[in-house]
Amino acid sequence: MSVTFPKPLAVSVSVMLEGWTDDSAPGIGPMGNPLKAGVLDLQARSWAEYGPKVGAWRLLDILQKHDVRSVFYVSGILAERYPDLMKAIAGAGHAVGAHGWGQNIVPSYQSPQEEAGDLQRCVQAIEQGTGHPPLGWLSPRCTPSERTSALLAGSGFDWHADFFDSDLPYRHSTPNGEITAVPFTMEVNDMPLYVRYGAEPEAFTRTFERIAGNWPRLGLPKACLDITVHAHVFGRPFGAIEFMNCLEAARRYSDWAWLTDHQTLAGLCKAR
Repeated sequence: MSVTFPKPLAVSVSVMLEGWTDDSAPGIGPMGNPLKAGVLDLQARSWAEYGPKVGAWRLLDILQKHDVRSVFYVSGILAERYPDLMKAIAGAGHAVGAHGWGQNIVPSYQSPQEEAGDLQRCVQAIEQGTGHPPLGWLSPRCTPSERTSALLAGSGFDWHADFFDSDLPYRHSTPNGEITAVPFTMEVNDMPLYVRYGAEPEAFTRTFERIAGNWPRLGLPKACLDITVHAHVFGRPFGAIEFMNCLEAARRYSDWAWLTDHQTLAGLCKAR
């Protein structure tokens, strides 16, 4: 049985709120030149810290102004360090998904014990900050281990977004029971578009409009499309403007597209 959508194109809004452990930093910052191995990149660290300090608050204001609900995928280390921000996100009605303990900790590199331990302390930090345990998970670098889905299913999670093999959410079987696999699309995402490929900010909205505006030409199939911003990247004014433009564009295609979020999609799939 297929998932029931109110309109063919489900446009999910996600905000990535990412942090790194004290001995690490983003692999590359806006200066674009990685430092020598073993040298802590303090410029990249400072760039990333803009997310919880400024960017997330600006994105919260934009989401409220446009009456859009999203999932904030949060690193556990930031949930622990910024409890007021966690309360504000939850208080505004957004879902908080778990995004690992720190962005430099990739599950596929961990032992089973390390992965389970980091998952649990991430859950605890988010629950303490928001009052609710996270129901969804997205791994750092979107790269799970072969154990992650089973670990999540056994830990009470409803959905897992490290999936790129489908246009629609589906029930994924694990040794610990089923979990909803929510597809995560990368076409409208500030990290690859702006940071990795060096595109101008307008490419964000232009890419979205290319897909959503031409959806009838593809036959109006049911599918998911993500609008994804990082608080330390498009939480800055140049990107926040494009985020607003993209949300407004989504509403222009409301005959066949609807704004939603991963938690809502997971609920539709689970209820079918």
